[in-house]
Amino acid sequence: MTDVNQERELGWDDTIERESSFVLLPDGDYNFTVAKMERARYTPGPNSKIPACPMAKIELTVHSPEHGDQNIFHNLYLHTQTEGLLSAFFIGIGQKKKGEPLRMNWNSVVGATGKAKIKINKYRNNNGEEKQNNQVDRFYEPENYNQPQQAQTYQQPPVQQQQVQAQQPIQQQPQQNNFQPGQF
Repeated sequence: MTDVNQERELGWDDTIERESSFVLLPDGDYNFTVAKMERARYTPGPNSKIPACPMAKIELTVHSPEHGDQNIFHNLYLHTQTEGLLSAFFIGIGQKKKGEPLRMNWNSVVGATGKAKIKINKYRNNNGEEKQNNQVDRFYEPENYNQPQQAQTYQQPPVQQQQVQAQQPIQQQPQQNNFQPGQF
């Protein structure tokens, strides 16, 4: 007998019944667990401010008392221009202390926990339809460092048309970077 809850490949003529359980979380602070991490390569588009570089594709399970566990996808770019953002992530999961260097240990990322500010992102898909999703706005420093709680603001580079999910902001605004080379 086949277990219906077991994940498996579907056949062309199979019957399906599960529906999407996507929930848009309200802006706010949430605890999270890193569920998955995949090594990838970022290929910039013509307007990208970051050159080609390695990229960590992170899946966070965000824990919401009101809405249950929800998955949010987050990319980290391994480039000196975003080194402060990498530090903010590793500080947020408790693997880096402020002011101390850290050799990134990607093998210990899955299962790590932390707290982040989650925001609603509005965009248009390829068909011009307005859509929304959740994004990480910042990672919070763990409170157990006995230092004042501080947040590192995170702003991902714009997603280009040729990337995984092409998105265009609803309102075209000048791109603002909250980081300067050498700032972190």
